[in-house]
Amino acid sequence: MPEATPIRLLERAGCSDGVIAHCRTVRDVALQFASDPLVNRELVETGALLHDIGRGQTHDLDHAEAGGALCRSLGLPEEVAQIVERHIGAGLTADECSLLGCIPLDRMPRTLEEKIVAHADNLVKGTRVITIQEWLQRSLHLPRKLKRRAYRLYLEMELFR
Repeated sequence: MPEATPIRLLERAGCSDGVIAHCRTVRDVALQFASDPLVNRELVETGALLHDIGRGQTHDLDHAEAGGALCRSLGLPEEVAQIVERHIGAGLTADECSLLGCIPLDRMPRTLEEKIVAHADNLVKGTRVITIQEWLQRSLHLPRKLKRRAYRLYLEMELFR
């Protein structure tokens, strides 16, 4: 039997057509940042496509946590599971996860691939690509440190565009 594609995995996980379309757009944006030879382009593509796989179970903030667990249960590489778990905003600390009702683990993107997917997801609303300024405007309700973190991630990732 042929290996399941990321799109097929999203479908099997119960993701809606809208979530799948969003994931495709995030993939397209992420690949714009993945031309540097230091970046594992295949990992970025897979991670971007699967970043919202947990939305087949929940649309709450813990969809990243659920998605990481699902990736592991499917036998996907740990690098993919970590991209999925660390894509929220510009990452969450263990304390922030705890305050938000998630398992208190460090969910900060560390690798270039994790950072690229998190940043690309910030730049996509539904299937529409937005600017960082629009993201910041939509995020006025977030604490200042989270907005600063996202802006710093934007500045770092723009070096790879």
